[in-house]
Amino acid sequence: MTGTALLKRTLGVGIALVVVLLLVGQLLGQPILLGYVATGSMEPAMNAGDGFVAVPSLADSSVEQGDVVVFEARELHGGGLTTHRVVGETEEGYVTKGDANPFTDQDGGEPHVTDGQIVAKAWQVNGEVVTIPHLGTAIMGAQHVAESASGTVASVVGLTATDDSEGLGAVLVAVGVALLGFGTVFERLGPARRETRRSRSRENVIAFWTALGLVLLVFVTFATAAMVVPSGTAEYELVSTDSPTDDPQVIAPGETTELTRTVDNAGYLPIVAVHEAESNNVAIGPATQTVGIRSSGETTVSLTAPDETGSYTRHVGEYRYLAVLPPAAIVWLHGLHPLAAIAAVNVVIVGLAVAIVLVVFGHDDLRLRSVGDHVPASTRLERKLREWLRE
Repeated sequence: MTGTALLKRTLGVGIALVVVLLLVGQLLGQPILLGYVATGSMEPAMNAGDGFVAVPSLADSSVEQGDVVVFEARELHGGGLTTHRVVGETEEGYVTKGDANPFTDQDGGEPHVTDGQIVAKAWQVNGEVVTIPHLGTAIMGAQHVAESASGTVASVVGLTATDDSEGLGAVLVAVGVALLGFGTVFERLGPARRETRRSRSRENVIAFWTALGLVLLVFVTFATAAMVVPSGTAEYELVSTDSPTDDPQVIAPGETTELTRTVDNAGYLPIVAVHEAESNNVAIGPATQTVGIRSSGETTVSLTAPDETGSYTRHVGEYRYLAVLPPAAIVWLHGLHPLAAIAAVNVVIVGLAVAIVLVVFGHDDLRLRSVGDHVPASTRLERKLREWLRE
């Protein structure tokens, strides 16, 4: 491979990685390594449309005054992800503010931001945010084009076009499945083509390992999504008042109430759920539990009202892991860091996937030689099945 070809391939992989990270971040509701700002509230540190390197809270949960954080707002812009700077800290949480705004978010009606609401931090060097100019502008433009295209495709195939990412994703997935179906049909029914010249190159070997890598990437992506998407932070509103009611979340100062939290597992693998208190005066029991296939479990959340009357928000973090390892090992890894537990689960899944490939195709099929482009994968698999039957 020439240096130019290697450079092109590296550039292509880099661009694809950036797009995947941004799209996955949109679907998960939090930036994954890369994010962007859509408004000018953070000027001059970040202009509207600038991208930035996002450090997920799972990797670095420490927050200090001066940090630029991405948090789930409850009032700003109708709720949703907001990127502002931490300018202060109180017992109830952080005080945040856009650099270009004349007042803090809390002066504008946004409650204090708690650790449970923060999903990422912007990477800063010497107090300055590292930005990627115009990255967000390009992504928002691409999203607009994709939404327009999905609306056109939806009207043609008779689907209802929606503006949200779920509707857009459904249309794109439908188109992808249709294209895959057409490709399969053409491969099976199209004219046969047989190469008359034998090649000594190892292009098919590269293609095989590339395909295997893509399959493993799909496994890891879905496994990670199955653990990350259901995880998150739950909010509990608690009212401390001298006139308590029958509502378990409206209690007298200093008293404790208990709420039941249900953990649903709709998947076909058992999960290990870990709950952690992310606010003061919160207790959880049991903090860890294993939930079986398509089953559910319950845990008790105890909330203690402050001595001062008022309305308070309490947060409970929930982390989910596929139970492909002993629960005790997963809980121990979670104690080291949630990313350590996720990585260990993915390593096991990759190992199982590779083992299945070796069992199905055998070790001999992994020799570094060309297998012939003219022999479809389905035909090779049929031959392998016939060999097993003869044995």
